[in-house]
Amino acid sequence: MGNGWVDVCIQDNLDVGELLRRLDDATVQGAWEDRGEVHLYWAEAQWNEERLSALRGALAGLVGSSREQALSVTLVPAQDWNEAWARSVKPLRIGRFVIRPSWEPVRLGPSDLEIILDPKQAFGTGHHATTRMLLEWLQQDLRGGERIVDVGTGSAILAMAAVKLGANSAIGIEIDPVAVDCAKEYVEQNGLLDQIDIVCGTLVDLPQEKRQSIDLVLANLDRQTVLSLAEDLASVASAGARVLVSGILLEQESEIVERLSTLGLACVSRRDEEGWVVIQFLKPESCDGAA
Repeated sequence: MGNGWVDVCIQDNLDVGELLRRLDDATVQGAWEDRGEVHLYWAEAQWNEERLSALRGALAGLVGSSREQALSVTLVPAQDWNEAWARSVKPLRIGRFVIRPSWEPVRLGPSDLEIILDPKQAFGTGHHATTRMLLEWLQQDLRGGERIVDVGTGSAILAMAAVKLGANSAIGIEIDPVAVDCAKEYVEQNGLLDQIDIVCGTLVDLPQEKRQSIDLVLANLDRQTVLSLAEDLASVASAGARVLVSGILLEQESEIVERLSTLGLACVSRRDEEGWVVIQFLKPESCDGAA
């Protein structure tokens, strides 16, 4: 095989983030939606019939899916892929936030907050319901002055949003080194290096001195990762802190609530959208083992 790209086009309106979560394939190198079409990209050398079969299975798992006949596979030269990817990215507004690539200038209102995200391999803009709900929650409930840990930070969009809304500082934790490099570039591009620290690894790798007085833990992950990190998520939060868990399907909500409740976290609110749920937990001041 060559060094081109495989463009898989699905002619349907669907949630790209939900499809990627159901597919759970780390070799997907890009995804974007344009006028009722969803495009997924793989390096030519990594594409095979097994990945096509897995994609069809993920599509079949979506509600009301009958999309097998609406899927096409095209080989795209490497030099054209980046151009097509860049053309697809347009400014996105979520409440006060305007999320845009650097080449798409926008007129900001007096209360608008800008986040610049240029397309990279580890790209995330807030289109998915789980990220969008967290961005909306931060705008509604962030008080200002918080110290935040963002677990699975990805593009660091949530960490940057929190700081722009008045949080004192944020630590973004990410296990993928490619995403870590991209997140660091985004933080620098947005002028937030003095307030946001990106750490490669897991919560276990977070130095003890950085665990002091964490007021808010953001965990936009998935069911299995939340369950495996549950004890760490509970322990890193200070007494009185909040833990926001997202990336959870509605049918997985009760399991997550039950697990975190056994660790002393109280479920205080929740919100769902498009089949996904964000759950807010509180670590009570009187909780046993609280810092």
